[in-house]
Amino acid sequence: MKLGARMIKTGLAITMAIYLAMLFNLNTPVFAAIAATFAIQPSIYRSYQTIIEQIQGNVIGAFFAIVGVLLLGNSPFVIGFVVVIVIAVNLKINVEKTIPLAIVTVIVIMESQTPNFISFALGRFLLIMLGVVSAFLVNLIFMPPKHETKLYYSISNLTDDIIKWMRMINRHASDYSAIKDDIGTMKENSIKMDQLYLLYKEDRTYLKHNQFTKGRKLVIYRQMIHTTKKLLELLRNLHRHENELLCMPEELRELITEQVECLTSCHEQVLLKYTGKIRSQHSAGLLDELCENKSSLMKSFMNYYNEVENDQWMQWFPVFALIIDYSDQLEHLNRLVESFKNHHTDDNELTIKEENIN
Repeated sequence: MKLGARMIKTGLAITMAIYLAMLFNLNTPVFAAIAATFAIQPSIYRSYQTIIEQIQGNVIGAFFAIVGVLLLGNSPFVIGFVVVIVIAVNLKINVEKTIPLAIVTVIVIMESQTPNFISFALGRFLLIMLGVVSAFLVNLIFMPPKHETKLYYSISNLTDDIIKWMRMINRHASDYSAIKDDIGTMKENSIKMDQLYLLYKEDRTYLKHNQFTKGRKLVIYRQMIHTTKKLLELLRNLHRHENELLCMPEELRELITEQVECLTSCHEQVLLKYTGKIRSQHSAGLLDELCENKSSLMKSFMNYYNEVENDQWMQWFPVFALIIDYSDQLEHLNRLVESFKNHHTDDNELTIKEENIN
């Protein structure tokens, strides 16, 4: 079992919430711990959003709980009725994420049997908000998330996995069921990759100069993701049409193999070039080569298409189209990386660390 940052931060937030409740002599600190558990978020920006929304949702919950007890009492039926109202109001003002904690606020306030109800209700409300604030402080101070590092390695690892299978297919050494299972896993990883991109996009920069750099990086990462997805789509089609590809003329099949190998090698180098691990000029010649290979591939395919006796070209056309599309996306990615490396040097260092993050 691997302990993640969010697991550790949840534990720290609960500990801080309990200690702060004890420091301020608030009874039943367990409610602060419950609130901290609900409020922990994967990013600082989402923590900020959460604390604003939780204040709104819990104020609404506390208000209706107090009014409900003063007017109708605290019977189980009344508590359920107030919970329904609080849910409806939170949905109306579009803060539905706060509903679970707002319900907790209603229950912990309305279950009181003490005659000094207002003081008790305010104390319970402060406990809930103390837990929310504790979660925000922990996320802000301890182990701030490295979304750019996670995003880059998510893209890089997925690309490497796809390329490994691509090379196995080119050598006709892949196992059908094994690659089918791995393609399903890679689809799931591509969804996680999109989620990491959204988290990185949500991270806020406060200097205008850094905002411009962040915007350039977002464009590059979006193109990296798009190019990797095109590569995954190409792998799926090569896997699906593997038998048909074996029936191709040998010259055409070798040309496809060479083109795919050239493209995937270039893809690996572009990712390494982005992190400064290879020289920027190293992959320029390779891109020129793949452009020439792309033209040769299309000429060979069109010559085969023009043969009257051929009736199989329709089965191969999706593969050729995806190779061309992947090539175009890769060329675009390389241009973006080249531009970034040429115009963003000393003052725009990448925040990617030398570590592999799964």
